[in-house]
Amino acid sequence: MCIGQVGNLLPHVTLSANLAQHLMPAWDLSAAEGGLMASGYAFGYMLAVPLLTTLTDRIDARLVLLWGSVVSGLATVAFGIFAQGFWSATAIWCIAGLGFAGAYMPGLKALTDRLPAGDSSRAVTLYTSSFSVGVGLSFLVAQVAADRWGWRTAFVVTGFGPIAMVVACLLMREQRPVPKAGRLLNFVPVFANREALGYIFGYGAHCFELYGIRTWLVGFWTFVVAHQSAPSWLTPVLMSFCFAVISMPASILGNEAALKFGRHRAITVVMLASACVAIVIGFNATAPAWLVALLLMIYGLTVPADSGALTAGMSAAAISEHRGATLALHSTVGFGLSALGAWGTGAALDAAGGPQSARGWLLVFVVLAAGIAVGPLALAWARTAPPKRQIS
Repeated sequence: MCIGQVGNLLPHVTLSANLAQHLMPAWDLSAAEGGLMASGYAFGYMLAVPLLTTLTDRIDARLVLLWGSVVSGLATVAFGIFAQGFWSATAIWCIAGLGFAGAYMPGLKALTDRLPAGDSSRAVTLYTSSFSVGVGLSFLVAQVAADRWGWRTAFVVTGFGPIAMVVACLLMREQRPVPKAGRLLNFVPVFANREALGYIFGYGAHCFELYGIRTWLVGFWTFVVAHQSAPSWLTPVLMSFCFAVISMPASILGNEAALKFGRHRAITVVMLASACVAIVIGFNATAPAWLVALLLMIYGLTVPADSGALTAGMSAAAISEHRGATLALHSTVGFGLSALGAWGTGAALDAAGGPQSARGWLLVFVVLAAGIAVGPLALAWARTAPPKRQIS
């Protein structure tokens, strides 16, 4: 499942990886338009995930995962062939996000349905952490392919990645959920579970920060290289790949810290640390390149360190018969705020001078810090939860 997810994620940041250097110049886009186009992926995901993930409470999650992977791959290839400007690109990228909505959380459901009884925290964390490996490879393959053969080829090449998950689905044994009555989109039991909601809203803050920095990481490092004497080997390709890949050990270690010190405490410390690092980067955008690179690598550790713990906490807090609906709300909130993060940081960049302005990048990192700082507030609110009660 982790190998399949890495393949499914190969298209994930193909647009963000080529946004500043290829797509914005080719179509004469502002930063806000570029951010909005990138957010189309998260927006399509947000629209589809409530239905597709809740559906896994009724049918084998493997089937949703299979067809979601197919749609994601085909839409990415279609972007490389047919996208001609802001509107067509945004529409196609929305469809790619819709496909991924059938691939990520339904994949988690397909995995947890097949795990033996007991604590699945480490298995869930490994699955969510492999997300980072897939994103790192997406950054790497998308930029290398675009630099050598053009950005259209980059989309076509990465669009073949989801074949890995299709193969995993075909090798997976059938696992039908227990038949369930009632409405399909019934989120009442989820909203009654304040413990799960705390993790869900915290995940939203995490996604706002994560998608915001992933959308503009290549653009920011391009600014740093243009204004500082960075070594020739310290390219946007290397920086974005390293930033993404170190997320996996960071997420695993973050979950281990949560198991040892308590989830709320560990997640709160990580989120506040990430906000502080973002502010420091913003004020040092014109510092020597080695210092900015070091700060970005630290940020690459703090941004994802809460991810596995948040998802594992949500999964543990979910009522078993409503786990699919809980996963659906988790993803809806997360990717809805991902879309807001991509667009909001782009709008902030425009408002403060654009991609060539240090003030613009300062405001981007201030916005990211403000977004993640909401997470501890959500967790504090969840601690005031009354005793759980069952609602059907």
